[in-house]
Amino acid sequence: MNQILNTGFADRLKTAAEAKKALLAKFQPKPTVVDPEFTSRAERRAAELEKVRAERLEARAAAKQAAADAVEAARLAEEASAEAQLEAKRGERKERKALTKAEQKAKRDQRYAARKARQ
Repeated sequence: MNQILNTGFADRLKTAAEAKKALLAKFQPKPTVVDPEFTSRAERRAAELEKVRAERLEARAAAKQAAADAVEAARLAEEASAEAQLEAKRGERKERKALTKAEQKAKRDQRYAARKARQ
């Protein structure tokens, strides 16, 4: 058949090289089609990541605030307890002083009455 077309050695080499190139081209990676929404997907992912980070930051801030509030509440309760103890102590002292005053007045009145009775 080759002789009918009158092909020479060089033509056959050229044809073989072209066939080999065609076979190799089949295995070459095809150029990819770029998705027009590729950048928006990346932007969406970045926005989603930012949102998650903000939520986590907010949760951490809330936890810190709750811990600070608990410490403050404990401090206030301790202060209130100390204040109540001080007030109780003061009340007892005032009561004791009032009783002492009443006893002293009663003794004075008794002496006065005894003196009046003697005269």
